[in-house]
Amino acid sequence: MSKDIDIWHVYIVRCNDGTLYTGITNDLDKRIKAHNSAKDGARYTRSRRPVKLAYSEQVESKSAAAKLEYSIKTLTRSKKKEMIENRVQGLSAYKTADD
Repeated sequence: MSKDIDIWHVYIVRCNDGTLYTGITNDLDKRIKAHNSAKDGARYTRSRRPVKLAYSEQVESKSAAAKLEYSIKTLTRSKKKEMIENRVQGLSAYKTADD
Protein backbone atom coordinates (compact mmCIF):
# COMPACT_ATOMS: atom_id res chain seq x y z
CA MET A 1 0.00 0.00 0.00
CA SER A 2 1.38 3.38 -1.00
CA LYS A 3 2.14 6.01 1.64
CA ASP A 4 0.17 8.47 -0.52
CA ILE A 5 -2.99 6.48 0.12
CA ASP A 6 -3.45 6.06 3.85
CA ILE A 7 -7.20 5.54 4.17
CA TRP A 8 -8.42 3.74 7.28
CA HIS A 9 -11.89 2.65 8.29
CA VAL A 10 -13.47 2.45 11.70
CA TYR A 11 -16.29 -0.05 11.59
CA ILE A 12 -18.95 -1.69 13.70
CA VAL A 13 -20.28 -5.13 12.86
CA ARG A 14 -23.42 -6.66 14.28
CA CYS A 15 -22.76 -10.22 15.36
CA ASN A 16 -25.20 -13.10 14.96
CA ASP A 17 -26.03 -12.92 18.68
CA GLY A 18 -26.92 -9.21 18.40
CA THR A 19 -23.75 -7.87 20.02
CA LEU A 20 -21.66 -5.13 18.41
CA TYR A 21 -17.95 -5.31 17.64
CA THR A 22 -15.88 -2.22 16.77
CA GLY A 23 -12.57 -2.33 14.90
CA ILE A 24 -10.26 -0.58 12.44
CA THR A 25 -8.82 -1.66 9.10
CA ASN A 26 -7.29 -0.33 5.91
CA ASP A 27 -9.26 -2.83 3.79
CA LEU A 28 -12.88 -2.98 4.92
CA ASP A 29 -14.14 -5.68 2.53
CA LYS A 30 -11.23 -7.98 3.34
CA ARG A 31 -11.70 -7.46 7.10
CA ILE A 32 -15.43 -8.26 7.03
CA LYS A 33 -14.67 -11.43 5.06
CA ALA A 34 -11.98 -12.30 7.62
CA HIS A 35 -14.47 -11.89 10.47
CA ASN A 36 -16.76 -14.35 8.71
CA SER A 37 -14.08 -16.88 7.76
CA ALA A 38 -13.35 -20.04 9.72
CA LYS A 39 -9.74 -19.16 10.58
CA ASP A 40 -9.41 -15.37 10.51
CA GLY A 41 -11.06 -12.46 12.26
CA ALA A 42 -11.15 -11.34 15.85
CA ARG A 43 -11.44 -13.91 18.60
CA TYR A 44 -14.61 -12.18 19.80
CA THR A 45 -16.42 -12.61 16.47
CA ARG A 46 -15.32 -16.22 15.78
CA SER A 47 -18.10 -17.70 17.87
CA ARG A 48 -20.62 -15.07 16.79
CA ARG A 49 -20.65 -15.49 13.01
CA PRO A 50 -21.94 -14.40 10.66
CA VAL A 51 -21.28 -10.73 11.24
CA LYS A 52 -22.79 -7.91 9.17
CA LEU A 53 -21.39 -4.45 8.65
CA ALA A 54 -23.55 -1.98 10.58
CA TYR A 55 -21.45 1.20 10.37
CA SER A 56 -18.21 2.45 8.87
CA GLU A 57 -16.39 5.73 8.71
CA GLN A 58 -13.31 6.64 6.69
CA VAL A 59 -10.47 8.52 8.38
CA GLU A 60 -7.11 9.83 7.18
CA SER A 61 -4.69 7.81 9.29
CA LYS A 62 -4.27 4.76 11.48
CA SER A 63 -3.81 7.04 14.48
CA ALA A 64 -7.11 8.83 13.80
CA ALA A 65 -8.82 5.46 13.32
CA ALA A 66 -7.49 4.16 16.64
CA LYS A 67 -8.66 7.29 18.47
CA LEU A 68 -12.13 7.10 16.92
CA GLU A 69 -12.34 3.37 17.67
CA TYR A 70 -11.53 4.05 21.32
CA SER A 71 -14.15 6.81 21.47
CA ILE A 72 -16.80 4.52 19.98
CA LYS A 73 -15.90 1.76 22.41
CA THR A 74 -16.56 4.14 25.31
CA LEU A 75 -20.13 4.81 24.14
CA THR A 76 -23.01 2.97 25.71
CA ARG A 77 -24.69 0.29 23.62
CA SER A 78 -27.76 2.50 23.18
CA LYS A 79 -25.65 5.39 21.88
CA LYS A 80 -23.83 3.04 19.48
CA LYS A 81 -27.19 1.80 18.19
CA GLU A 82 -28.40 5.39 17.77
CA MET A 83 -25.21 6.25 15.88
CA ILE A 84 -25.72 3.25 13.58
CA GLU A 85 -29.39 4.01 12.98
CA ASN A 86 -28.75 7.68 12.20
CA ARG A 87 -25.57 6.95 10.19
CA VAL A 88 -23.96 10.00 11.75
CA GLN A 89 -20.26 10.42 11.00
CA GLY A 90 -18.28 11.46 14.04
CA LEU A 91 -19.11 11.32 17.70
CA SER A 92 -19.88 14.86 18.77
CA ALA A 93 -23.63 14.22 18.85
CA TYR A 94 -23.19 11.15 21.08
CA LYS A 95 -20.62 12.25 23.62
CA THR A 96 -22.00 13.94 26.71
CA ALA A 97 -20.55 14.98 30.03
CA ASP A 98 -22.11 11.81 31.50
CA ASP A 99 -20.07 9.49 29.25
